[in-house]
Amino acid sequence: MFLYYGGYYGGYGMRFDSSYLIYLLIALIVPMLAQCYLSSTFNQYLRVRASSGLTGADVARRILDRNGLQHVHLTEVGGRLSDHYDPSRKTVRLSRDIYHGTSIAALAVAAHECGHAIQHANAYAPLQFRSAMFPVVNFANKFGYLAILLGFIFGGSSFLLLGIILVGVTVLFQIVTLPVEFNASTRAVAQLSEMNILYGNEEKAGARKVLTAAALTYVAGAVVAIAELLRLIMIFNSRNND
Repeated sequence: MFLYYGGYYGGYGMRFDSSYLIYLLIALIVPMLAQCYLSSTFNQYLRVRASSGLTGADVARRILDRNGLQHVHLTEVGGRLSDHYDPSRKTVRLSRDIYHGTSIAALAVAAHECGHAIQHANAYAPLQFRSAMFPVVNFANKFGYLAILLGFIFGGSSFLLLGIILVGVTVLFQIVTLPVEFNASTRAVAQLSEMNILYGNEEKAGARKVLTAAALTYVAGAVVAIAELLRLIMIFNSRNND
């Protein structure tokens, strides 16, 4: 992540200012709090066994089949909290704790990833828009901060403006990700309830807490990205006014 130190970039000099300190606090504290909440919530419900006795893989397969997605594959993947749905290969990939786990956390995460598969099958608009943005976002990630750096080195406002626009594309991508993630969680809870996989309000509440904690990490990422974009815009305006 590119960090610009100071209210202006003047030759060899750099200085701190209040806006940078505010940005720094946001960039450090917001993601840390979201990640800590996710870790504590996930670990709490990873130790609580669901009454159904089903594994995350069992639940995922049942949800997929119930929604006519027998063609969607289900596989185990390495890592922790590395669970995801791969739309290009139509595959739900679950980490070991989720794939083999019988905890409330395992069932909630497995159902969430199936929620993405259902979104894909139903042509959910925000997911389609997000997928269409991938090529542009990949380009923006590679060249956005390079353009900003060139703008600082050569003093060119055009490079700096181009970089800010490219960073703005990545921010838009993160914002669009939010409804995709929240909707997948809503679908997950609905599936778990309708299929009677979770029993009682306590188990359902636990699943919601796990999914909310996971979603907050995306919110934190979006907040930091927006703060950084605003910071870059302030720098651009400051340079143009000098």
